[in-house]
Amino acid sequence: MTMHRLTLAVVASLLPAGATASMARAQAPVPCEQLAAQRLRNVTITAAVAITDGRFTPPGSPVAGTGLPPFCRVTGVIAPTDDSHIVFELWLPLDHWNHKFSTVGNGGWAGSIGYNLLAGQLKRGYATASTNTGHDAPAAGEDAAKFAFGHPERLVDFASRAYHETTVDAKVLTTAFYGAAPEHAYWIGCSTGGCEGLMEAQRYPDDFDGIVAGAPANNFTRLMAGDLDGTLALLQDPASALSPAAKGLIARAAIAACDKIDGVADGVLEDPPACPFDPGVLQCAAGLSDAQCLTPAQVEADRRVHRGLVDPASGRQIFPGLATSSEPGWVNGSPATALLIPISYYKWLVFRDSAWDWRTFSFGHPADAQASANADAMYAPILNATNPDLRDFQRRGGKLIQYHGWIDQLISPQNSIDYYESVIAFDAGGGKDRAAALRDVQSFYRLFMIPGMGHCSGGPGPNFFDMQTALEQWVEHGVAPDVVIGSHLIGAGVSRTRPLCPYPSIAHYGGRGSTDSAANFSCGPPPAARGG
Repeated sequence: MTMHRLTLAVVASLLPAGATASMARAQAPVPCEQLAAQRLRNVTITAAVAITDGRFTPPGSPVAGTGLPPFCRVTGVIAPTDDSHIVFELWLPLDHWNHKFSTVGNGGWAGSIGYNLLAGQLKRGYATASTNTGHDAPAAGEDAAKFAFGHPERLVDFASRAYHETTVDAKVLTTAFYGAAPEHAYWIGCSTGGCEGLMEAQRYPDDFDGIVAGAPANNFTRLMAGDLDGTLALLQDPASALSPAAKGLIARAAIAACDKIDGVADGVLEDPPACPFDPGVLQCAAGLSDAQCLTPAQVEADRRVHRGLVDPASGRQIFPGLATSSEPGWVNGSPATALLIPISYYKWLVFRDSAWDWRTFSFGHPADAQASANADAMYAPILNATNPDLRDFQRRGGKLIQYHGWIDQLISPQNSIDYYESVIAFDAGGGKDRAAALRDVQSFYRLFMIPGMGHCSGGPGPNFFDMQTALEQWVEHGVAPDVVIGSHLIGAGVSRTRPLCPYPSIAHYGGRGSTDSAANFSCGPPPAARGG
């Protein structure tokens, strides 16, 4: 693990003579520009500039952000290897610092600074950092993974090293600026950022006191295979394509069949695995359009996406499928921007061929299946954050909140459950029964499955919530999140609130009062068929 690289003498030189840490905390920070002179091993500070007019325009953007508190913007490059070029930014409040630090996560193949996330953390009073993970490129697209072609160190930077190094160095700079170390450190991320959060808990348990990991792409190599298979299911054969009308038809039929299972007819499935809906009931009679029914090819395509990727030789599940009623978010007539993420993985890392065409691939072809399996064996130790052993993070008092939308259209929500269950199983390995292991795991790690929410946001369910505040309460005051209130917003108003429950619990309507008010629900066990 990397150690702090700013000497104590340098930190001390920034404090007034005789100042204590508590005194320094109450004083104004050192001039922002002074941070440009700091010397950290493998780090070059490229700028340190105070921004006090509330406006900031991200590089390459024509739109300026407004309403920002005054802050010191520090930019730099970290080069832990000869082939590394990790760009990072650290934003430090000039007024009203809350004495906390956060690092924000990335999306897709990363390749840029998360300016919107930095702005959100700054408004909360945080000193906050972000990194491009070692390359400048679009987060998605057929060439998004080209940065790693022939550059194994850059792949390591993307997978884990860049945000860990950024966190370590940014904490040191924060301490130098304020004359006191942050009292608490948090990770905030979703998707790739969720994977990064779990990677931190597994590999660098000392970096953060609390982690919010949304919809994590943590089983990365298997996710790439699963998403490619879903793309092939819907797009490789035009006869299998599902139009927006067909996808809407399927989702409406599934909801009509299962909406009342949770006791409330609200257009959202509280617990999709409890829904036995099969799209075969929508198969066409002659003369009907796909707005009214499905062809046999479309029925099979829908089943295949829900089934997930299965090894055709062994029948082993490689990656789980998407959940019932998630169809409206699925890919249309060409690979959506996000689904180019796995295509780029196969093009540049699996086949290493700029001319590779995803349309020719089949997991049923032995050579293709073997190439995918070989890549999984090669890259999983680098890219995957699936280690269920979180004991070091737990021992140091770390707290982890994970969440996942049930109608996520990009990363199977079952993936989050599978990882959470693996942590419970690991804990139970010492002879505990599942109930005791679940209690132990929930003492530091909780998973929230969000009904009716898509990938990280969106959807008809309670998709607006504040996991960060819940995490702060847990870390700083010992108040575990037994429930988090979610809202569904329409315009500037709230149309519905609902309790979000720690897995495996789900929300149950009490039978009285408005079904649009969280106050009339409570968290309880799932259906018996789900177990738990």
